[in-house]
Amino acid sequence: MIWLINLLGLALMLAIVWWFWIAKPATTQRQGDTVDILVDDGVYTPSRIETPVNQPITLRFLRKDASPCAEQVIFSDFDISAELPVDDYKAITLTPQEKGEYDFTCQMQMYRGTLIVI
Repeated sequence: MIWLINLLGLALMLAIVWWFWIAKPATTQRQGDTVDILVDDGVYTPSRIETPVNQPITLRFLRKDASPCAEQVIFSDFDISAELPVDDYKAITLTPQEKGEYDFTCQMQMYRGTLIVI
């Protein structure tokens, strides 16, 4: 019986490593100037968004998760932060000036997303 508990513990550790450090969600390319992002169950959906450099993009966040962790989104590279109301959209428009990958997170950095500027 002890070997079964050890095996389940090992499987749980591997799942945690995969979830936090190995798994990469699919990248979404923008269709038009606006991308809707769902904030729910500990993730942004989509969480990886690709956009061209020097073109404005509007990210509309729809927060479904009422937990305090999800109440704010922060783009630290752009000095932008915004409060996200529950069950309502909050739009953030920005124009990335340089190519690169820019993270956006909640204030506790549990929710994580990436804006990929090409």
